[in-house]
Amino acid sequence: MACVLAVQAQCYTAIVPESAQSLRAKLLAAPQSCFVARRGAAMVGYLVALPLRWPELPALDSPDCLLPAQPDTLYLHDLALAAPARGSGAGRALVDAALAQAALWRLPQAALVAIQDSARYWQALGFRALAAQGQPLQAKLASYGAGAVLMRKELL
Repeated sequence: MACVLAVQAQCYTAIVPESAQSLRAKLLAAPQSCFVARRGAAMVGYLVALPLRWPELPALDSPDCLLPAQPDTLYLHDLALAAPARGSGAGRALVDAALAQAALWRLPQAALVAIQDSARYWQALGFRALAAQGQPLQAKLASYGAGAVLMRKELL
């Protein structure tokens, strides 16, 4: 967990990073869809992804993580890469691993919230911006800070 928190601290400047408790809850809730990237023995990145029902996204920094019995979306909650891993293809490999898990689960779509001007990166991977419909989803999106973009990709 310390390696995840170290990478997270390097990556997030526009929002307050999630607590160790929040990240641990997500990792324990869906270990099959959470992945790490390594360079040698060092962990240089991670992806936390959660199977859920659209549009019920988890709240940022929630202390617990309860997943639905019948998910329909893989939510890519947190992709973070340490500086040495950026541009190496590690991010794409992590996303590919998560989307492969979504295919095993036969989930028809993936979604995410792009922050810190990352929407173009996600667009290059086939995700498209969409408007947050309804107050609960709008409030969750707002918690990610100014410029957060809700995005989704059809998988099936």
